Amino acid sequence: MEHRIIDQQLDLLRDKLLLLGGATEAALQRAMRSLMERDSDLAREVLEGDKVIDQMELEIDRFSVEVLALQQPAAHDLRFVISVAKITPILERIADHAGSIAEAALILNDEPELKQYVDLPLMAEKAAEMLRNALDAFTSEDSAASRQIIKQDKQIDECYHRVFDELITMMIDNPTTTASAAHLLFAAKHLERIG
Repeated sequence: MEHRIIDQQLDLLRDKLLLLGGATEAALQRAMRSLMERDSDLAREVLEGDKVIDQMELEIDRFSVEVLALQQPAAHDLRFVISVAKITPILERIADHAGSIAEAALILNDEPELKQYVDLPLMAEKAAEMLRNALDAFTSEDSAASRQIIKQDKQIDECYHRVFDELITMMIDNPTTTASAAHLLFAAKHLERIG
């Protein structure tokens, strides 16, 4: 009977982690949409939603401590709970990066539009995919999938370097774009940090 209780609690902890991961991925996608579509209302929604994600993180932390204290999981289950406790702040930090992208969108949306953001949407797509794949690999305990994520990180880094070069060139060629290009560069850096 006791083993069944811990299994239920571990399943609930896994579900809470996946909900946080889904909310984080949605925040990232909405932040990028607010930037690409110049939608300030959506950017503000991302910033408001960060409070919910912060609460989800606290709830998972509390529940993890409760599972550790009351169920005293052993070996594999203990590693799972500790891993969740380490992953949760990373997901919250990714949501903070999404919030920073939304803040950049709010600033950029008041400025004249720069040319198309070539690799930024690709970076965002790869970052969201990497996040999704990392959570899937963790919950399914798939080490081969975990190794694939490292390759995705390299792709995001390559995209970042292209965006960086393009924006620096834009600033040099047209100094009036410096402020806007710098905000885009910060948004790209937040995407790169997610990867």
